[in-house]
Amino acid sequence: MTDVKIHKRANNNESSSKKRAKLKRFIPIYIMMLPGLVYLFINNYMPLPGLIVAFKQYNAKLGIYGSKFIGFKNFEYLFKTTDAWVITRNTILYNIAFIIVNTVMAIMVAVILSELNGKRKKAYQSLILLPNLISTVIIGYLVFAFLSVENGFANNTILPLFGKEPIDWYSEPRYWPFIIIFVSAWKSVGYNCIVYLATIMGFDRSYYESALVDGATRWKQFQYITLPLLKPTIIMLTLMAVGRIFYSDFGLFYQVPMNQGALYSVTNTIDTYVYRGLLQLGNISMSAAAGLYQSIVGFILVLSANMLVRRLDKDSALIQGGN
Repeated sequence: MTDVKIHKRANNNESSSKKRAKLKRFIPIYIMMLPGLVYLFINNYMPLPGLIVAFKQYNAKLGIYGSKFIGFKNFEYLFKTTDAWVITRNTILYNIAFIIVNTVMAIMVAVILSELNGKRKKAYQSLILLPNLISTVIIGYLVFAFLSVENGFANNTILPLFGKEPIDWYSEPRYWPFIIIFVSAWKSVGYNCIVYLATIMGFDRSYYESALVDGATRWKQFQYITLPLLKPTIIMLTLMAVGRIFYSDFGLFYQVPMNQGALYSVTNTIDTYVYRGLLQLGNISMSAAAGLYQSIVGFILVLSANMLVRRLDKDSALIQGGN
């Protein structure tokens, strides 16, 4: 019995030594992770108790927990208003358009860049990524410089070439769905393109060499090699986008249309509506209720979309469930 105990103790000591050695080896990685984890905890987890504000009539003097509890009355602000249908429709339809257009364009640009070599490739990557780094305020003024009624490039240079009269762009709602989608693509495609390009560059080139030997055209290579191999990345980015389908890029819908009242019917989303309501009413609780509503719906949509993907192709799902 003594020998058995000694043997077990020796095995335990050996196992502990291996664990310590493994931990020591990964210490640099844990140190690198620490700032991100601290930021995640402070920015995403510490504010969670504040969600209770959505169910209270917040009073700064009484504080979050001392304010009066009013249940779901703050949520009526979103659902009982006459604009509820308009802001919900705009938010969802624009995000669906962004997902489709931005994904297609990002894949196309990534495939084109993957065919380039040398300095040209790096230069094009930088130029395409640049709009993503520009402030939305600056983008708003760039769009204004292009669409201004009196001095805009479109009214003074492009339209006269076709014999067209100047257009008052900031008073014509019918043009803005296309303008918003175009600006979103111009701003966002560069970032998504880099993700797809990095994935494409990691593909085994022997697939393409074999396809060339068999006489496959560039389109056939894209259709039967590039696109199937890109599928997991496409699904992952799409699922992440679906999770934010009830959110909108505030700057894109507020700054770019210059907050023009004539355009509210096509540019007003949940985020801009809540912001304007907050400015007019100063009701923090309503704003918190809107944020909670968006988060819950986004979470449900991600789980639903992931469940659908698991049914169609389990290996491509973002969240893998049990067997």
